[in-house]
Amino acid sequence: MTKNPIWKKGDWAAYFGLFTNNLTNLLTMIGLLLFVVGLPKDMVLGRIAPAFGLAIMAASVAYAWFARKLARETGRLDVTALPSGPSAPSIFTVTFLVLMPVYQATKDAEFALKIGLVWCFFEAMILVAGSFLGETIRRMVPRTVLLSCLAGLGLMLLAMNPMLQAFEAPTVAFVVMVLIFINWFGKSPIFAKIPTGLLLLAVGTGLAWASGMQSPEAITAALGQAGFNPPTPHISNFIDGIPFALPYLASAVPLGLANYVFDLENIESAHAAGDPYPTRKVMLVNGLASTLGAMFGNPFPVTVYVGHAAWKSIGAGTGYTLASGSSMFLVGLFGLGALLLAVIPMAAIAPILIYIGIVTCNQVVRETPKIEVPVIFICFFPWIANWALTTVNNVLAVAGTSAGKLGAAALAKKGVYITGLQALGNGAPLASLLWGCIAIFAILNQPLRGVIAALVAALLTYLGFIHAPTVGLGQPASMFLVYGYLMVAGLFGLKHVLDRKDATVPAGAATAK
Repeated sequence: MTKNPIWKKGDWAAYFGLFTNNLTNLLTMIGLLLFVVGLPKDMVLGRIAPAFGLAIMAASVAYAWFARKLARETGRLDVTALPSGPSAPSIFTVTFLVLMPVYQATKDAEFALKIGLVWCFFEAMILVAGSFLGETIRRMVPRTVLLSCLAGLGLMLLAMNPMLQAFEAPTVAFVVMVLIFINWFGKSPIFAKIPTGLLLLAVGTGLAWASGMQSPEAITAALGQAGFNPPTPHISNFIDGIPFALPYLASAVPLGLANYVFDLENIESAHAAGDPYPTRKVMLVNGLASTLGAMFGNPFPVTVYVGHAAWKSIGAGTGYTLASGSSMFLVGLFGLGALLLAVIPMAAIAPILIYIGIVTCNQVVRETPKIEVPVIFICFFPWIANWALTTVNNVLAVAGTSAGKLGAAALAKKGVYITGLQALGNGAPLASLLWGCIAIFAILNQPLRGVIAALVAALLTYLGFIHAPTVGLGQPASMFLVYGYLMVAGLFGLKHVLDRKDATVPAGAATAK
């Protein structure tokens, strides 16, 4: 029997891609907590970052074990482990909806972190509880819908901003991007003996330093932040925060459901690529790894990261996810994140993220029957609106104003339909899934399933889980959307009745006089 190695040639490229992606999220988190929220440096670098790495490593070890087990059971040598990483939306949600308001109100960093830890635990429990229904839901929701939602996430949330960053640094990013086209998409790679992930970072880093984009001073400053910071248990902090966390847990429910959907989509993507992982066990691992991180001081949950299909396409196996998780732990343990980005420019990393987004979209196109292709684009609209809404809000904030101050009518005169943008963009993960279901059940003439999808959409809209910036029952701005979904449910119900009536008409009766 042929031995299945832990490390393959393709693991090099996948490792550099996944690790740099996770590293970017880590540094984003550190930057937000230090410079936006204003938490103490010793808390962020000495406690949160090491626990952040610990949670990712724990999930990575479990994913690697799942892959080795699948390889043994099937006798295959081409099994690719799931990638692990933080829930990127949670980084912003926890920061801006939990840590920042609590810290601003109390000026107590320890208290703010306690609330964040409870929030993370609550979201983890949503995954744990949902794991027992995950396989059923994954089978109920059509594959085209799950893969289309994931493609929208990959294209807009993962790849769009890196593409913009690439055009801000063309002398670095363009060369790296074309190397990706040649080596990962093409059939005749250049410098084939060098792992492509290493080649991309080496070329991008060299061009950036030659262009004067990086500076030795940044390396010196980053070295000053390094140090040994082992993760330590913070169970008492977690327990102390429970009585005060309830007002902040409302935001955990929709995001927990969104992460639940992310996991379903990524697991389905792995199934479509040929690696059938157990949904329940993967979700349990994510919930337990997030809980472990929270017990050691990390308020940000972990999830199955997007990109399995991309890493499989370049021949990755098990080693890349183990190495990436271990590297993330070491970065947090020794405070090396800023140092790595002082050496390696974002312009060299951005094209790798673009590649993941493209492969994710390519997978759904390849796997989708021709009649279901319109569903792909329907699922994209909420993600596009989410990206556009974030961009518009950020631009207005920089200008010192907001959509509310300017007014929807004034913005509409300039072609910015902010009301529709807010409705479609808020709750994009669930909205994308639900509209994909509504579209595919209409196309495939499955009206009863369409009724269920529309009623679920109406309920989640009424609760404020989708189409609203905050959770709340029956918000006035959302009620017309609720009525719209109920009308859609009625239309599907009418279609079911008419179909049954047509089915009971005897052959030839319709033309009888």
